[in-house]
Amino acid sequence: MKHYKKAHYFIAGHRRGWVFSSSDLLSIFTRREADDNLKYLAKLGKIRRISRGLYDYPKYSEFLKQELSPDIDQVARAFARKFNWRIEISGDSALTLLRLSTQIVGKHIYLSDGENRSYNINGTTLEFKKTVLKNIGFKHKESSLIVQALKALGKNHITPKVIDKIRNQIEPKMYNKILKDTQSSTTWIYEPIKQICREN
Repeated sequence: MKHYKKAHYFIAGHRRGWVFSSSDLLSIFTRREADDNLKYLAKLGKIRRISRGLYDYPKYSEFLKQELSPDIDQVARAFARKFNWRIEISGDSALTLLRLSTQIVGKHIYLSDGENRSYNINGTTLEFKKTVLKNIGFKHKESSLIVQALKALGKNHITPKVIDKIRNQIEPKMYNKILKDTQSSTTWIYEPIKQICREN
């Protein structure tokens, strides 16, 4: 298959866990070339098809000796890029992704300015609900995740334990970016964010 090595190099450059569609390769290929290369790479086992037109560059667990399930947030954002949607994670799903909810969730909900759609991703339901996204505008997905989780918890349930648990899941290199990204948030939300993103 012509150009498949170039496609694989491009995908590998986004690191393990990246979820994508042929739309993400249109800067270097035509639509037909992108589709053909992805199908061929999936056939070789270099990438994994996880939904119609959607693939990931799977992470592998040495401990479990198997490929890990796709990152649902990455999947949602790949769909958003593919269909040119703006999306915002729901509060309950943010709590789940940040491990602040003890519920076993088989569904992840994202708000979208696109169509109402639902997908089955390895037994997990990913649902997009059409709504008016008035306050969306965060540059970084971590910002949206934290703000939505704090909103879902409510002011009176944001404890030092919650702050530390979120902090431990955010890469330190993102702290200043998140602080800048969320500085227009309501005071009771921004104050905990400053604690989450505090310098050591």
